[in-house]
Amino acid sequence: MRVAVLSDVHGVLPALEAVLAEPDVAAADLILLTGDVAAGPMPVETLDVLVALGERALWLSGNADRELVEVAGGKACPYAISQWAGERLRADQVELLAGLPARQTLEMGRLGTTLFVHATPRSDEEMILVDSSLERWAEVLAGETAGTVVLGNTHMPFVRLADRVLVVNPGSVGMPYGKGGAAHWALLDGESGAVSLRWTPLDAARAGERLVAESGFDGIEEWVGEYVTGVYSDAEALRVFAKAEGRA
Repeated sequence: MRVAVLSDVHGVLPALEAVLAEPDVAAADLILLTGDVAAGPMPVETLDVLVALGERALWLSGNADRELVEVAGGKACPYAISQWAGERLRADQVELLAGLPARQTLEMGRLGTTLFVHATPRSDEEMILVDSSLERWAEVLAGETAGTVVLGNTHMPFVRLADRVLVVNPGSVGMPYGKGGAAHWALLDGESGAVSLRWTPLDAARAGERLVAESGFDGIEEWVGEYVTGVYSDAEALRVFAKAEGRA
């Protein structure tokens, strides 16, 4: 089995379309969506494209997906773009997001039992990072028996071992931190046991122009400048997220 893992699309439809056009994604047996798919500038259109994948797509709920459902139910969200996106979803899309599971498990040959979650096995928003301590990883993975764990949330791709557990973060399709000019994803091959982090080239200026033209979000130009034509470095993100993880 070959599984393409797409995480944190965040409603950036041009980036999603570029990744779905990749030959290895088109040929994959499954496309695993590890959450935070729609909270962004083109939420309705992004969900429609993903739903059209049919049974090839396996979905997970992320914290931003949960927030969109809460907005649709009348709760305010501190993130302006999530508030805007949640107010625009159709009833069927709200129902879809509300029913997403927190985890998916697949048997993946040489990769073994593979657990897919959004942030950590116990939370859809908990921070865990490539440079987190082994003690911290032991805490987060306590009670889990999977040989491979795939997670997203932090928008930074990595592959590492944590006491014999292979941990994979594919990075973000729509809001990548670190390497700009690309949409990040991962390919898992159960037959060979190979895990590869992938970067699909993206013309950020052109993608930004399309988002500005088609989104309708009042702050779209600033949002594009921060997350599409501009990209936070992994070093910046790690410093911020390390504090959120609880480090001094």
